[in-house]
Amino acid sequence: MDTTKSSQPIPDQRLEEIATNNTTLKNLIAETSTDGRGPEYKFAVTSTVIQHTTPPQPTSDDTLRLDGADQQNSSIGRRGMHSASGAYWNNEKDGMWNWKYIQGEKKGFDVILSIIWISIT
Repeated sequence: MDTTKSSQPIPDQRLEEIATNNTTLKNLIAETSTDGRGPEYKFAVTSTVIQHTTPPQPTSDDTLRLDGADQQNSSIGRRGMHSASGAYWNNEKDGMWNWKYIQGEKKGFDVILSIIWISIT
């Protein structure tokens, strides 16, 4: 979890709870709306999903064919990922929060959710 040190409209723990359901934007708006007025923030939510590809099944001699050459199973590793975001804003009122869905790795996925808030007051 990566949180900027701005005045965050919702605490980290609650953001993580919101991120684990399918109604993220609806919950963000409900959590920051007061007295029947809309929220004092605009929100943007993005997600990045990377599916891990599985290597081909080993041959009988426990080697794999990869680009025309025999390779040992141990030579096939995971690919890396980098994602960056930036914006020009007021550090006292605006910010961003990133979260990785850890259980996705067991299913062969990397899932990153980013929430950005920008004060409109």
